[in-house]
Amino acid sequence: MEPFTEKVIKVIKSIPKGQVMTYGQIARVAGNPRSARQVVRILHSLSKKHDLPWHRVINAKGEIGIQDEELFFTQKSLLESEGVQFKGKNRMNIEAYRYTPDCEDYI
Repeated sequence: MEPFTEKVIKVIKSIPKGQVMTYGQIARVAGNPRSARQVVRILHSLSKKHDLPWHRVINAKGEIGIQDEELFFTQKSLLESEGVQFKGKNRMNIEAYRYTPDCEDYI
């Protein structure tokens, strides 16, 4: 497994209940700020295998970015069960729920 992939997995696993991180934020903390799309691929392909809390990853607008209706509602329900409140259908106050880990922990 590539070092970046390992770091991304570690970062995602560290997101506490009731908090979120963005794809770009995870990429930055894992050491490659221009790899938000790679974070998406890692989530898609390794979430089950590594038991990742995939539902705690959102887009930079503070929205659920999943287009699939069933997965969208699953993600929203999981976040709401952890105390995350939404404004409208899919937007949250990202600053209220953003998890900001110390980047030094992942180097």
